[in-house]
Amino acid sequence: MPASPDSAATPSLDRRTFLKAASALGLGLAAGSPLGRAAESVSTSRRRRYALVGTGSRSLLYQDAIETDFRDHAELVGLCDTNPGRLELIRDRSQRLGGRRPPGFAAADFERMIATTKPDYVIVTTVDGTHDDYIVRAMEAGCDAISEKPLTTTPEKCQRIVDARARTGRTCRVTFNLRYSPPCTHVKDLLMSGEIGDVLSVDLHWMLDTSHGAEYFRRWHAHKKNSGGLMIHKASHHFDLVNWWLGAVPESVFATGKREFYTPKMARRLGLSGAHERCLTCPEKSRCSFYLDLAGDPMLKEFYLDQEKHDGYFRDRCIFRPEVDIEDTMNVLVRYNTGATLAYSLNAFSSWEGYTVAFNGTKGRLEHSVGAPTAAGRAPYGTTRISILPLRGPAREIVPWTGTGAHQGGDKVMLEDLFLPSPAPDKYLRAADERAGAASALVGMAANRCFTTGQPVIIKDLVRGLGPPVYAPMPGGDAPVPMPPPLKT
Repeated sequence: MPASPDSAATPSLDRRTFLKAASALGLGLAAGSPLGRAAESVSTSRRRRYALVGTGSRSLLYQDAIETDFRDHAELVGLCDTNPGRLELIRDRSQRLGGRRPPGFAAADFERMIATTKPDYVIVTTVDGTHDDYIVRAMEAGCDAISEKPLTTTPEKCQRIVDARARTGRTCRVTFNLRYSPPCTHVKDLLMSGEIGDVLSVDLHWMLDTSHGAEYFRRWHAHKKNSGGLMIHKASHHFDLVNWWLGAVPESVFATGKREFYTPKMARRLGLSGAHERCLTCPEKSRCSFYLDLAGDPMLKEFYLDQEKHDGYFRDRCIFRPEVDIEDTMNVLVRYNTGATLAYSLNAFSSWEGYTVAFNGTKGRLEHSVGAPTAAGRAPYGTTRISILPLRGPAREIVPWTGTGAHQGGDKVMLEDLFLPSPAPDKYLRAADERAGAASALVGMAANRCFTTGQPVIIKDLVRGLGPPVYAPMPGGDAPVPMPPPLKT
């Protein structure tokens, strides 16, 4: 199997020690890249200043990183949210983490927060449909932006970000943590090495089980005006992985999508009288296995149930309610500028959670899966395989690179890349800017358009002035390909 980063310099390390070191090295920005230059523009002699807008559960990842592991290099100087109760919870949390209690600002006071606290970076973890607003306003106020995926939800909002980036000269980082997951990076390493030659096609199938999948139908994600649907909120992760794995730019999309499981009709088929408003007041809660007990979960109670009085947001909406307008079953075909094609599916009510991906190349096939099923049923999440199947040669299993923590260690590696002042060069170029963020989200936007029109979509028609993302070099072109061994008779 191809050597992982820096293996030539550490031949005497045992495998466990080496893998631990490999996950901590090679995480930095590529020398000379726009993101690398942006990082260098902030003096490493002082702590970088971060403001955070959006104090939902995802914000805790960044708050914890800034105020614990990276407190020597970073400080949280301001918080902003539409919900004053949750804003106070996050401020109190900073104090419990050992930091000072940062000032909190209402959403209407976003510019005042920037003027008062003078952050270098604004981290955006708001509802997806508002990302563009805060990214653009941060840039216009002289800050660089760090956005949770997806970058944004519509072509018009994407255009605003592209134009603001060109107009202000500021940068925008999109936090695609799956790029940093050790198994995903291992797949990238194998593809970069030419193990299966030029990749001609990809098959990616992503399954969300009826615990994880149902969550998107009870929260704000259930409306496309907020999330763009699962094609953007969830699948932008997956489209970015394929874009990055291939080092290619998507050019055209055709897709179909439907909602058939999370519906009032399915509620009745499951023996309920129909959809209701929410779990908390549901008259059939004792009969519904999808019931979510907000009051019984300390975190959900504190962050959401106790804060409803401020904004009326219900975290436990009925997943079967008729006003949901996102799909639960989606199939997408994508063509790339390299000629490669992607066949993708996303199912939000699967009997198991995980994904399978296969790359078909000029020298063979690479298969990778996480949480794959076994003959006895679903394997535990985190069960990971990588296989190489050469043309007319024996298949072999590859031991995947490993990590610890969320997303198989990907969050930890990404946070080091984000918050260390001088990360090492990264041959995989995992840091993503707004071009990569747009390249993934635009596939989902195009798919959404296909759902409505039934017609294929050309991605360059959606946004003007978007340059190609920066990807690591990949095999490709017209180089000679070895003749496969003769067929055995």
